[in-house]
Amino acid sequence: MRSKIITYLLIFTFLFTIFIYVNDKKILDAKEAKIEKFQESLNALELENEQLKSENLNLNYFSLAENEEAISYFERSGIDSEELAQAIEDEIIGRNKADEDNDLVPFEGMEGIMRINKVKILNHKWIIADFTDGTYWGEILISYQLDENKNLVLNTEQSFLYPKD
Repeated sequence: MRSKIITYLLIFTFLFTIFIYVNDKKILDAKEAKIEKFQESLNALELENEQLKSENLNLNYFSLAENEEAISYFERSGIDSEELAQAIEDEIIGRNKADEDNDLVPFEGMEGIMRINKVKILNHKWIIADFTDGTYWGEILISYQLDENKNLVLNTEQSFLYPKD
């Protein structure tokens, strides 16, 4: 009787061990499949991130923040280009008044007041901005310089108004 109990225990232990092994193997395979799936997702996202970095670099090619020559131009004059960029943007947007058109926009508002919405400083001399009155919109090219007292002087060089569809 004792030998039968031991035999049954050994068989039970063997079967239990096989069950545990098979169960753990399934769990391990499932986890490895998840890891592979996440690794593939990670690789795809890293590739997309590199593409976006490259695209961002191309988009910022004409930007004061990325233009070393323009930054050096201001540094030689003792001017912080980041502070100047913020001051320029504040000045241009600050010319949007509640009851009159922005004086940098050479068009009168037809459906409202012409306001400058977005400003991009291209380099140490040029700015591009878009404007709208809510219905009509366009873009302007602005030149800028600092006078001898380091006051900002803005001049609208070119502009256009998109046709209304």
